[in-house]
Amino acid sequence: MLHHKGRIAVKKHTTRNHDMSRNLCITAVDGNTGFAIAELILQHPDFSKKVDSVTGLALNPKSERAQELQTLGAEIVPHVPGKLRDMVSTLKKTGCDTICLVPPAHQNKFDMCVELVEAAKKAGVSNVCLLSSAGCDYADPKKQPRLREFIDLETLVLQSKGDASTPTGGSPCVIRAGFYAENLLVYAPQAKEEGVLPLPIGENHKFAPVALGDVAHVAAHVLTGKGQHGLDDRHRGQMMVVTGPMLCAGNELATAASTALGVEMQFENISQAEAKRVLKSQSESDQSELQYLLEYYSLVREGKTNYISTTAFHDVTGEHPTEPVDFFKMYQAEIKPVAKKVKRSHK
Repeated sequence: MLHHKGRIAVKKHTTRNHDMSRNLCITAVDGNTGFAIAELILQHPDFSKKVDSVTGLALNPKSERAQELQTLGAEIVPHVPGKLRDMVSTLKKTGCDTICLVPPAHQNKFDMCVELVEAAKKAGVSNVCLLSSAGCDYADPKKQPRLREFIDLETLVLQSKGDASTPTGGSPCVIRAGFYAENLLVYAPQAKEEGVLPLPIGENHKFAPVALGDVAHVAAHVLTGKGQHGLDDRHRGQMMVVTGPMLCAGNELATAASTALGVEMQFENISQAEAKRVLKSQSESDQSELQYLLEYYSLVREGKTNYISTTAFHDVTGEHPTEPVDFFKMYQAEIKPVAKKVKRSHK
């Protein structure tokens, strides 16, 4: 998930009532995904009343996001990778019974996540929810290695399901999040100045961008739901694939943006090399995250993202995920061009 300077827009949701609580630890809260999940749980009363405590692990505990979560009531703990024993001690000190494992935006995120999975087992953490990536099962280890890493992480988390002696064996859950629509905000300068969405996805194949707020909403339900064996029986052991509700080729994405913004937007199919240049110049993300994003675009070009998966979102939240038009409306201040109003024909 790429970093951008704007706020994450989260659609208001209703939730089911349960009088249950627990102690959560959420990793990478100084990144977009971890922050969005933690913020939603802390601020939404239907979630916050079901947790006793929220601890956020942060590679940069002094970051603006980490500090904001602290003001909302979270305890922020430095994530210092490299020593398994120290990580076990850290998790034990948090008193958490449930961990939300969000891979951090870091070149060593795979090793960090492996360490966290092992530490959770040794610390006796009962419930593990991994934020993975949709499309990882279609990724080629040679062509899309960053994307394929998520398969190995999923395996580590789910292996414990068959081991009754492992504390994390009872309640794992994997959420495969689709391509975050917020990644499109990297191209806000082109959208504002030229009315263009430049993406290296080819002309014909489609994908289904998902709003980060929707992924956070699913995760919040999973993390605060409770059952006899840990997580809610409707969630534990599940492989949840969460994409947006609409398959979009580049032109369809531009049409959705035009409808939302009242300004004509055009799609421009650019090369992988051009995309890499734009991302490097307009994104503050770690190099590995840029590589991940470019790999995902290559999956689109290969026709491996021509599907939607909204069943899990509907089942978990009881609602409908954010449509592309509504997404662009939420972020219109960041991407709406200042000129080029759409001309409406009069019949």
